[in-house]
Amino acid sequence: MVNSRPPTPQSSTPVGRTASSASDRLVASVKDLLIFDMDGVLVEVTESYRETIQQTVHHFTGQRIARETIQEWKNRGGWNDDWALSHALIKSAGVEVDYQQVVDHFQNLFHGDGTNGLVLRERWIAQPGLFDRLTTQMNCAVFTGRLRWEAELTLRRFAPDTFHPIIGADDVSRAKPDPEGILKICEMLPHHRVWYAGDTVDDARSAKAAGVSFIGIAAPSGLRHDELVALFHAEGAQAVIGDINEIEAVTRL
Repeated sequence: MVNSRPPTPQSSTPVGRTASSASDRLVASVKDLLIFDMDGVLVEVTESYRETIQQTVHHFTGQRIARETIQEWKNRGGWNDDWALSHALIKSAGVEVDYQQVVDHFQNLFHGDGTNGLVLRERWIAQPGLFDRLTTQMNCAVFTGRLRWEAELTLRRFAPDTFHPIIGADDVSRAKPDPEGILKICEMLPHHRVWYAGDTVDDARSAKAAGVSFIGIAAPSGLRHDELVALFHAEGAQAVIGDINEIEAVTRL
């Protein structure tokens, strides 16, 4: 499923400059830049992060919150941080608990002792060969709400030496939907066109604030799918696709 419109080109080459031969070669070597969110984009996290939210809320409230409720909160925007979301869901159930206690319990469930954490349930979404093709044509980077070491842990497992740079929540002073992470990556890499691929309204707003094209990821089988697609279009998405295996058709436009 691809629903798209032509991208707005971004170029690192100043308008009106007469380039030398050396400069011409440099410009010719500059690639497009494709930045990815991780959760729900590169990695299927229903049984890892979403399950960790559910178990964390249950631990403190005795109630198992529905996954559709989690998606409803995500669609509101402002809930990219799963620690903060877990804490807010616990408070909404009428239970007061220290934020750090929530974070500690969440992290213990997610990582376990290294052999039994819910992180091990994660599944790589890209089909074989996708990033071999993409990285010959463009630079691929990551801006995620995970801590950088957590992102690197998963990326080393599934796709080592593929994404440069990797910007995590601890690399920015302002979380999504602030565009700080996207702008950092754009400053680090010369580029022509830029896209940010994400699966939440905060991702869309971050791309919009950074002035780059947004590719929305909305799995047809996902919870509150139609609502999410409408939100992406309302935020000016260039395209909405079912998963990243459809992304080549969008970036060729």
